[in-house]
Amino acid sequence: MATESGTADTHQFGRDGLSVAVTVRGAELVSIRDGGGRELLWQAGPEWPRHSPVLFPIVGRLHDDHYLHEGDSYRLGQHGFARDMEFAWTDKSSTGCRLVLRDSAESRALYPFAFQLELAYAIEGGALTARYRLTNTGDVVLPAALGAHPGFAWPILPGVAKEAHEVRFARAENAPVHRVANGLLTEEAVSPVIDRVLRLEPDLFAKDALVFTQLASRSLRYSARGTPALEIAWEGFEQLGIWSKPGGAPFLCIEPWHGFADPAGFAGTLDEKPGMMRIPPGTSRDLSWSLRVLPAEETGG
Repeated sequence: MATESGTADTHQFGRDGLSVAVTVRGAELVSIRDGGGRELLWQAGPEWPRHSPVLFPIVGRLHDDHYLHEGDSYRLGQHGFARDMEFAWTDKSSTGCRLVLRDSAESRALYPFAFQLELAYAIEGGALTARYRLTNTGDVVLPAALGAHPGFAWPILPGVAKEAHEVRFARAENAPVHRVANGLLTEEAVSPVIDRVLRLEPDLFAKDALVFTQLASRSLRYSARGTPALEIAWEGFEQLGIWSKPGGAPFLCIEPWHGFADPAGFAGTLDEKPGMMRIPPGTSRDLSWSLRVLPAEETGG
């Protein structure tokens, strides 16, 4: 059964055993409940005050929180500004919603480009899908990064040990990974993924996020024995971040990205920044990710 409710600020919709809420501020997912009423999305808190922010027009941090463009210096904080801006509703239904953010005087003071960023959330085929369309509405090439940042409950079910959880990738992830230090990308390190499996332990994030810049997979499963599995798939995103706040925070962020933080020592312009999309005038880029909840008996352990 499809359901629809909410307020001017939040839209709630449901179908196929999923119940979802999205807020107009940042076009952010704020709730995903399964058929048993279990909340799968991190509900914010002192460890991390967000749920699933949209990262745009950068992913990660810039060196000294500044970038150069055509000889001028611009200040832009970690993950950009979209997560803190008011989007506009363009559609609401019992099975999804659509929102849009366009450039403004406020955004151009931070990022002097014309753009339109559309987000569409929909429950279809038993999965929640988030679709992003970034359009260059200006007359110069648009350099941009775009990322998802959903945080999921860790443990998935109360009483399950955090160390019992794993991330199982669809393909082998043998390429080196990066860590983050002072917000910037570190040198390559040996991947902790063994036989497609990343074992999750709280101290895994003592050196901040794991950043997969040479990503082979386009899907993964996050689960523990006896819990539902969260199957996350993506298209158009080229990198992946996995993060939890050190110290045992009860959430795990699984983040499809196109773009990443400045590498340590990078001193180029925004156009030269590694990982950026470069979108010609009048064209768009489409990216998406989806979440499917699988019962415990389908997870294979």
